[in-house]
Amino acid sequence: MRENHYYGEILRLVTDFTNAPLVDLDDLRDRVARTCLGRTTPAKPADLAETRQLVAHWTRIVDADSERHRVDLLNGLLAEAAAYPRITDHDDSGWHLHYRDDGVPLAAVLRAVVAVAAAQHLTELGMHRLGRCALAECRFAFVDFSRGGRQRYCSRVCANRDAVRRHRQSR
Repeated sequence: MRENHYYGEILRLVTDFTNAPLVDLDDLRDRVARTCLGRTTPAKPADLAETRQLVAHWTRIVDADSERHRVDLLNGLLAEAAAYPRITDHDDSGWHLHYRDDGVPLAAVLRAVVAVAAAQHLTELGMHRLGRCALAECRFAFVDFSRGGRQRYCSRVCANRDAVRRHRQSR
């Protein structure tokens, strides 16, 4: 059962922060505003530094060298984001669960939704569903949303570039 109806979008957002680091507070506000979180939680200067810390923690989760290590890091993130779940219809989108207290800063909201989204995605589909692009010159982080769970590249562009390279080398 998927309880967080927007977890894919949240995981894409934190991965975007990983691959294209935040420039400033306006950048944070703009990127969050383009997601399901919108502008419901105002971003303050402290949120930028805390979001960068979240991204550093996320990067360690992506780069974990074993499932156990990934789980330990993710459990640490979940512990930092501890709040009791609550049912809400704050935006008239239908009743759904939130995993954060009301009135908390944007960085705390991001920490909570990223932690829960990652925990749901990885426990439902497999701990291997995070990675780095297999193209040597890219190495962007990605979350594997593929049906088969065998994603190796961050994008089709990188997959095609590597396929062309392998084809040319075989000639």
